[in-house]
Amino acid sequence: MKHKKLKIFLWSLAFVFLMGVGAAAGYAAYITDQMKQTAVDSHQELDRGEKSEKRKEVVNPEYDHTSVLFVGIDDSEKRSSNSTRSDALVLATFNDDDKSIKMVSIPRDSYTYIPEIGYKDKITHAHAFGGIDATVATVEGMFNVPVDYYVRLNFNSFIEVVNSIGGITYNVPFDITEQNSADQAGAIELEEGYQRLNGEEALALARTRKYDSDLARGQRQMDLIQEIVRQSMTTSSMSNFSEILNSISNNLKTNLTFDEMISFKDYFLEKQGLSFEKMQLQGEGMRKNGVWYYDVYEDSLLSTKSELRTHLNLEKPDDDQGVNTFADDADDEDET
Repeated sequence: MKHKKLKIFLWSLAFVFLMGVGAAAGYAAYITDQMKQTAVDSHQELDRGEKSEKRKEVVNPEYDHTSVLFVGIDDSEKRSSNSTRSDALVLATFNDDDKSIKMVSIPRDSYTYIPEIGYKDKITHAHAFGGIDATVATVEGMFNVPVDYYVRLNFNSFIEVVNSIGGITYNVPFDITEQNSADQAGAIELEEGYQRLNGEEALALARTRKYDSDLARGQRQMDLIQEIVRQSMTTSSMSNFSEILNSISNNLKTNLTFDEMISFKDYFLEKQGLSFEKMQLQGEGMRKNGVWYYDVYEDSLLSTKSELRTHLNLEKPDDDQGVNTFADDADDEDET
């Protein structure tokens, strides 16, 4: 039976933002030192080096428009590290001029070209084929934008993190019955309505896939990101910042340095507060060789690519190769 995995990109994104919150709040020296140590311990460069092949020069988030790919993985003991797939992917672009953020949630079953293997497959498989480097290369090819930075986090720390900020208040859109983190069926029951969620309950709401579509679930997860970040900025939550860092320090990998992380603090200091535009890739399910894929509509992909490139102030490309321009397909009979 297929294992239900967590879609946890929400905390991956929230982590970098929270580093910015800590810097913006002017934390005590010992907290700053802990933030620095967390950044050092989690740092992992891409094989390509500092610069994307789609960049002429190395960027700096302090004064450049930049992009960050947030990758959520299930790196549990049940699965070999060589076969870990990405459970969630969110590409975010940051415009330094107006301190705006655009985010696109990438369905894990999106049918796209994976350079690591030379044919199309589910984008979730890129990480299993070649780790974070293959995932970054695949996303760059799909959207024809540079991925300057990545943040990869597994779900082991999610419950602890939500609990360390005292839970989150959220308007649950429907009654749900879901398994808990130990895969105990029916352990979590939530009624529709505005309520306080602990870590287990927030996890269940983020992971459930029985009550709405993939697109609706992606939208719900991005809404949860906003609530986690917003409620993390309260005085009571910030008093537990050290606990938050402890809960994620062993589960994070990123090519962002500490100085680059805190450069994002300016996005918190805008008069309207942190906000971002959420985008969805429209498409439909299809079967190929007995395997289910998410086929992204060409017009939706082109529109999203254009928005992201404009947001990054990139020149119009001479040619635009995307998800549907590659002819070779996967011969994959394992439906996952």
